[in-house]
Amino acid sequence: MPTPRIRRQLCSIHYATRIPWIGVLCLFIACTHVDSDIKITQRQLVYPVLKSNDSTLVLRIDIVKNDSLLERTLKEVVLTMKGTTDLGDIASVAMYYNEGNDTVLSKNSKVFATSEDVAPHIRLHGNLNLKNIHNYFWLTVSLSESADITHKISVQSKGIITDIGEAKPDSLSNPKHLRMGIALRKHGDDEVHTYRIPGLVTTNKGTLLASYDVRRNSGRDLQGNIDIGISRSTDGGTTWQPMIIALDKGSWGGLPEKYNGVSDANILVNTTNGDIFLAGLWMHGVINEEGKWVTHLTKDSTNWNHQWRNKGSQSGFGVKQTSQFLISKSSDDGKTWSEPLNLTEMCKKREWWLWAPAPGNGITMNDGTLVIPTQGRDENGVPFSNVTYSRNNGHTWKTSEPAYSNTTECAVVELSDGILMLNMRDNRNREDKGVTNGRAIAVTNNLGKSWTEHSTSHGGLQEPVCMASLYKHNFIREGRQKSVLLFSNPNSKNGRHHITIKASLDNGKTWPQKYWTLLDAGQGRGYSSLTSIDEDTIGILYESSQADMTFQKIPLADILDIDASVN
Repeated sequence: MPTPRIRRQLCSIHYATRIPWIGVLCLFIACTHVDSDIKITQRQLVYPVLKSNDSTLVLRIDIVKNDSLLERTLKEVVLTMKGTTDLGDIASVAMYYNEGNDTVLSKNSKVFATSEDVAPHIRLHGNLNLKNIHNYFWLTVSLSESADITHKISVQSKGIITDIGEAKPDSLSNPKHLRMGIALRKHGDDEVHTYRIPGLVTTNKGTLLASYDVRRNSGRDLQGNIDIGISRSTDGGTTWQPMIIALDKGSWGGLPEKYNGVSDANILVNTTNGDIFLAGLWMHGVINEEGKWVTHLTKDSTNWNHQWRNKGSQSGFGVKQTSQFLISKSSDDGKTWSEPLNLTEMCKKREWWLWAPAPGNGITMNDGTLVIPTQGRDENGVPFSNVTYSRNNGHTWKTSEPAYSNTTECAVVELSDGILMLNMRDNRNREDKGVTNGRAIAVTNNLGKSWTEHSTSHGGLQEPVCMASLYKHNFIREGRQKSVLLFSNPNSKNGRHHITIKASLDNGKTWPQKYWTLLDAGQGRGYSSLTSIDEDTIGILYESSQADMTFQKIPLADILDIDASVN
């Protein structure tokens, strides 16, 4: 085999003399020589690939040189997009690198190559001296404005070309087809600092309504300049209308907006008459750590406290004693919203320190009862979870007894025979990372006058202590009504990552791993909300690693075997 220097000389002779057989020889040598001193590993990054985002990171490549090598020049990276639903969904791809030995894509990363010529096989050309033993590269994908978010993307590296020859990477183990979606709300959109706390419902007319915190000045929880926003989609989530502000207390009581925040919305569709209810928690001013309302607050004041901390909300009903439970109504499919009704004195027990909506969505039971999952702090400040309900289409409301102690944000579904299941975030899981880590689960057949702990409580559904969504999806198969329970949360005991949808075909008794669908392996804030877009499609709005509010459409067939026997 000729040495690299001789091969280059042969090719130079070919170009100088145009001797055809030497050209064939050079082509053969260049295409078949292996750069054996290079090893390549690649890791797929399972993130949602989002429209309205500049780009999404999908692949990390590590080019490892033999430590005896003094230099090597990367000329080309070869990619395959085989398995992508529609290459027209992709506007461009780009590959970045760091000059230092850095395993994280950062603002200091530099472009190796970009391409808008998206094809089944892409060759990214560059000229980069590989200075380090480990040389990290990141591939990003940008979607076109016309991309269909029900499609999927597949991409991996098939090899690289250096100045010496070709090197092939290790194959991806269990490669995934990456799901697409929409960055519905991003940091900085409409000059808002952060969007948090998703809720998602489908109205009687088929409109999707997304609710969320509009945290104008910072990402911090109440107290702050926070309103409740709504986004509407009338085409199943393909496009979304401009944001509507549905709950906003402005400068009520003469205090600046940063001392009249409204947060943690729960949204509910009354399927009986089409009305939509939006509940939120309002804080007026600041109650300090000793439980005293702070006077003389101005726009320049820096006083802050949280309703769940120390004595940040107290017993009683007044705005200077406790945080307030507000509920607004829309009778025009979410376009406009009424002046909110304050339910605090109607439903809260005087001795409770706090009574608040649990973020996400409420339900209409088969008998027409409206149910909102709620939460609070008892007379000793200990958290609890419960439900609040109305049997007269939202004219009056009642709240139940606590289902569990030391739990907070919760989600509710109706099982058979009018039984309600409450799925609760449990503070015990901050310390419990063992086999008993898991959501607290309780059921009631009398609207929460009494509760029974479910067999799957503390062990059936792991969590890192985070809000989650529980949802009942109904569909027709072979002329029969069937249903499946769906659950979404960060599928982890130790951090808010690996957002996963799980399915149960037996009313929540088991959640088989074969019915788990990973949406986002990256780190995020982790809240989520599920709804039915149609009989065959699930919608989810969640706080992803890629955007404040990420929306995706997931075929039910992707989650479970549609031919399985379901209840």
